[in-house]
Amino acid sequence: MDTEELEKLPSKEGEIEKGKAHIIVELIEYEHNSVLSKSILKKATGSVNALSFANGEGLNEKISPFDTYAQIIDGSAIIVIDGKDTTLQTGQGILIPAHQSSHIKPNGRFKIILTVIKSGYE
Repeated sequence: MDTEELEKLPSKEGEIEKGKAHIIVELIEYEHNSVLSKSILKKATGSVNALSFANGEGLNEKISPFDTYAQIIDGSAIIVIDGKDTTLQTGQGILIPAHQSSHIKPNGRFKIILTVIKSGYE
């Protein structure tokens, strides 16, 4: 799946309530044969999104002009950065550098938080 397609995925309306505690893994549920996305925060300077992936679903290879921090909040996934595989388990994260090819391969179903930091000076 292309990251551009994420904008078209089913999502719950609105961002999470500010100033209120929440359980991160409960922000988004799994749906059979689907990828779901929920915006936690979206600003001109970056975004934070929660995604859930059914078995066999992942993200296609891309090169982002911005740094992206990926954190697994449930399950396990394989993050590939410039051809190097790194398997992440629940609670683990990795920084995907700007201008490097990356994609996310499934390792069963999983949930992930993607934080994109935008900068016009890179």
